Amino acid sequence: MHIIGKRLSDLVEENHTYALVLHNFGIKFIPIPKRPLEQVCRERGLNLNQVKRSLESIHQRNTEEISLERCPVDLIIHYLKHSHSRFINQKLPYMARLIEDLDVGQIGDAQLVKDLQIFFPLFVEEFICHIHEEEDSFFSYVITLLRASTGQYNLARLYYDMENHSLQYFLLDHHTHDDEMRGIREITNNYSLPAHPSLHLKVLYSELLSLEGELHAHAQIEDEILFVKALKLENLVKEMLKRRIKLN
Repeated sequence: MHIIGKRLSDLVEENHTYALVLHNFGIKFIPIPKRPLEQVCRERGLNLNQVKRSLESIHQRNTEEISLERCPVDLIIHYLKHSHSRFINQKLPYMARLIEDLDVGQIGDAQLVKDLQIFFPLFVEEFICHIHEEEDSFFSYVITLLRASTGQYNLARLYYDMENHSLQYFLLDHHTHDDEMRGIREITNNYSLPAHPSLHLKVLYSELLSLEGELHAHAQIEDEILFVKALKLENLVKEMLKRRIKLN
């Protein structure tokens, strides 16, 4: 059956990621699961072809993978900041809405619903705080090192920054946040679905698993690529400062 004639529930059952695409168009798949996409778009004044293209686009795979190891530090930081923005402005609000809309009658586990609705907002708050701290301290310091390596620095200010920042400290602190999802895994018993789960719960658990995978990949980029490049930069700048001090 053509995608535009399928019921919302069938679309989302086919691919749980479709739920996020529909959400971005203001369509909740839960209250109107049996209505076809074409009808919903017509009733809401949405461009059917645009919605259809957005749904189909998630199947597309970019064959040209970006090798961040070959990218300069500023581009890596730009990439990571873009990921942070997507987490904060798209992924987390969508998941928060999924959790807020959980219906005990459908889920059949009042304790699970209660725990998720209490814990997830706390997780989001701590995660966003960690992101802002990382960008304001670690990323900012690395950019300072990058500029210094090209001669763009004030000697006194640079010396102060290097005395008051430690990449090793950033790395240790970063590792304390490496398993942000542990509490959610415990609540959901490692995302184990009941015997007859609702579509809503299947979508939510799929998104939680997806988020955990993205956070793991994100942390790997920071730990294995950005930190390595930052350490090289820091050592380079230290040598530059030593040579300058000797000249003076």
